[in-house]
Amino acid sequence: MKVSELIGIRPGITSVIGSGGKTSLLSRLAEELPGKVILTTTTHILPFPDIPLLECGGDPQEDLRMVRESLMKERVLCVGTKDPAGSGKLSVPSFPLCELLPYADYILAEADGSKRLPIKAHEKNEPVIPKGSGFTVNVVGASGIGKPISECCHRPLIFCRLTDAVPEDLLSPALLQKALVRENLGDLILINQCDTLSAGNRQALFSEFSNSRKPVCAGSLLKNYFERL
Repeated sequence: MKVSELIGIRPGITSVIGSGGKTSLLSRLAEELPGKVILTTTTHILPFPDIPLLECGGDPQEDLRMVRESLMKERVLCVGTKDPAGSGKLSVPSFPLCELLPYADYILAEADGSKRLPIKAHEKNEPVIPKGSGFTVNVVGASGIGKPISECCHRPLIFCRLTDAVPEDLLSPALLQKALVRENLGDLILINQCDTLSAGNRQALFSEFSNSRKPVCAGSLLKNYFERL
């Protein structure tokens, strides 16, 4: 089964938050989903090397016109505003993402930042869910399991407050579940990077999340397998 089908991606705006595979998930969804697909962000994102890019110029109406014209030629399009500082990253477009709805079947927004770490704890103003978003996928990187919280987590002190842990503690499935429950973000949890786990840690992780209040999918984007827990 395709990842998009397992998750249950619907037409409209989908937000992808968390860490440990957001960009890889967006690429996979854009490949699998039918119809016109726009990839964009509410924070920052790097352009996708294999996906056509439209850099917004700053005038909302002109930018929307360019989106419409580009989608006449391309099935999938990445849309964002070029960073004037020259970082190579894209930031949020000049218009509300809901204004893209007439032009694409699916709008996939990276709505969180994680500094390329597998685990993310959130400030009060995070994630940045766009207006009109109908579904949010919270991505978690299993490669953090067994590593010190201070090394594998973006905003480790917030993670420790959520879990009553200290930064030197090793990340366990129980601590991860506790943090996710207390944050209560997203409609579905996608645990990626399960191919990095030992058999024991994999069993412990699956057992811990088998009774989750939210739907959970676990597997590996790299190895192309997922299952519902």
